[in-house]
Amino acid sequence: MRYKLGDFVRFVDEKLEGYITRIIDEQMIGVTVEDDFEIPVLASKVTYVHGHGAVSHDEDYVAPTNLPAGEFKSKGVHIAVVTDAKANALVHLYLVNETSYQLLTAVTTEQQKTLKGEFAGIIEPQSSAKIYSAKLSDLQLWPKFIFQILFFTRQNQPLVAPLNITEQFKAKDFSGAKKLVPILKQQAWLIQLDEPELIIDAQKLKESFFKPAQEKQEVQKPVSELDLHIEKLRDDYQFLSSSEILNIQTDNFKKALDAAIVHQMPDITFIHGTGNGILKHELHKLLSKHPKVQTFMDARKEKFGYGATKVVLK
Repeated sequence: MRYKLGDFVRFVDEKLEGYITRIIDEQMIGVTVEDDFEIPVLASKVTYVHGHGAVSHDEDYVAPTNLPAGEFKSKGVHIAVVTDAKANALVHLYLVNETSYQLLTAVTTEQQKTLKGEFAGIIEPQSSAKIYSAKLSDLQLWPKFIFQILFFTRQNQPLVAPLNITEQFKAKDFSGAKKLVPILKQQAWLIQLDEPELIIDAQKLKESFFKPAQEKQEVQKPVSELDLHIEKLRDDYQFLSSSEILNIQTDNFKKALDAAIVHQMPDITFIHGTGNGILKHELHKLLSKHPKVQTFMDARKEKFGYGATKVVLK
């Protein structure tokens, strides 16, 4: 198989082109076209698009940035999972080196007791390299990743034990919010491979048992218009069931409503969309029983249609 995930190809017999998002077997691949629809096709029936070609290690490599003189970073080896800008179904895994060490790296995958080398090379300080591409919706089919990393520097620094880590990615790894990765200049989910050692301060631990629970948690003032669409609340919404989505939406609704009451806001608008009406019905049921709600109504139809509810507070 001369193609790999992420290659941009054109169909020989049709006016279609897209990214390879699945390797089915030695003859068949899956190509996701512009509307995010994946089409199975024989590898012999596609060709590289001129100007795209196979992704080379040079294109996967992100040049190092200069550190201030005298500053040496010993921690910061991450896996960054980045959504492809053109094929939303595809994600790319980068090994990001935020340390001042050169990383002598080998990445191997294991699936059904079969091992396959995916990447080998040196990742310079403050740089990164792409090591793998796959469909996020196929997470349950991803292999185990084995990372073997040596730390090297010509400076007078303490020896760092090599990393030998096996990682099986799960949905919870993508449950948090994405973060901006300066080296990649993109938003990504980050998984740190060289977690700092947990140092337990016995005295502080002892003090925590006797700490009075008098500190009051500050309640942040909510926005006047809260969008409850699940994609606005969670990055991992693809992995959630309908009941989990509804629970998350109602929890956010309750917290925002309580915060609006605490801050004595005159009103707050919740954008729930039209859809099947389940969320709207649930919100209206909760609002009808709330002692601090004066009334509620459809928000401005010229702006929201019938997809938002305005709540007037007492």
